[in-house]
Amino acid sequence: MRNAIVSAAKLNWREVLIGTGAVLMGQSIQASAADWLGISPSAAGFTSDLETALDKAVAEQRVWNLHGVVIVRKGHLVLERYFQGDDEARGRPLGKVAFKPDTLHDLRSASKSIVGLLYGIALGEGKVPPPETPLLASFPEYADLAADPARNHWTVHHALTMTMGTDWDELSVPYSDPTNSEIAMDMAPDRYRFVLGAPVVMEPGRRWIYNGGGTALLARIIARGTGEPLHDFARARLFDPLGIGPTEWLADRNGEAIAASGLRMTPRDLVRIGVMMLSGGLWNDRRVVSAQWIERSTSPVVDVDEIRQYGYHWYLGKFAFTVAVGPRWDRSRIERFWSAIGNGGQRLFLFPGLDLAGRHNRGQLRRARPMGPTDPRNP
Repeated sequence: MRNAIVSAAKLNWREVLIGTGAVLMGQSIQASAADWLGISPSAAGFTSDLETALDKAVAEQRVWNLHGVVIVRKGHLVLERYFQGDDEARGRPLGKVAFKPDTLHDLRSASKSIVGLLYGIALGEGKVPPPETPLLASFPEYADLAADPARNHWTVHHALTMTMGTDWDELSVPYSDPTNSEIAMDMAPDRYRFVLGAPVVMEPGRRWIYNGGGTALLARIIARGTGEPLHDFARARLFDPLGIGPTEWLADRNGEAIAASGLRMTPRDLVRIGVMMLSGGLWNDRRVVSAQWIERSTSPVVDVDEIRQYGYHWYLGKFAFTVAVGPRWDRSRIERFWSAIGNGGQRLFLFPGLDLAGRHNRGQLRRARPMGPTDPRNP
């Protein structure tokens, strides 16, 4: 993007990169929220035919049930486009929705990345323990579990990095199946005992195992430490400082926020969070998240697969693409990315080297997951 992008590889976000610079259902989107001034794709370093490329991809069904795309680069709005499609609110059908800038959308498991940021904010206020603290020290009611040598080595760090080493399966079992670990957690009489009592299959820190239960534990620690429900704390410390509009955080039968996958907000507002991260935790020169926590969250700790790593509830990796100009031997580029990922095509990608934030929402919630290595494969 330092020169014009013509193609990209290895990640599903390629459809976004080739499709920026478009319109909202036939009408231009203005930066009316006074967040970002608009800029043309070519002025932002994209090719000038990006709108045509996106329309072609949609027409050829290489991109399907796309609900919305927002791209911001260097503080300028490059793209904001919305479509119509079938939608759900964490499994509850909403029918066919004509999406608009103010339409809330499921983040699904991109919610986890927000919880990771909230933990860092609470840590900065001295209200939650540091990552190196024993995890079960925050759950004294489960003294029987803490007495288990296999569990008393857990720290908060292991919950943040999904390396607790327990038997937990959300990837091979559909979410319609009660044996899916997240669904079983939702149905358990005590979700926290369910998570902490899962069979230990390996020593902590050895391997990444996708685990929304760890996110539930982090949210519980935040709520206890701050004395506020998770959503209230998020509004006061993260959403309101960024000027984020209405949000929902769906709750369980006990009224507690479904931390791992229950957050709903607009695409533009999630991009605000991304832009804040690219600014090192600042928004309009106001400190929202400590620079140290942003650094720690986006530093690789454990491999997810042969391409991606995991930090503190954020996916990390490198993205390869080509540019349109320059010598043919010098058109390949590779950039680091940070990503929040949710089931059904919910994506936030941040490219710190390009000062680029992009979010897209899709409605692939009923589609079988591909098995390739770049599939996010998480809810």
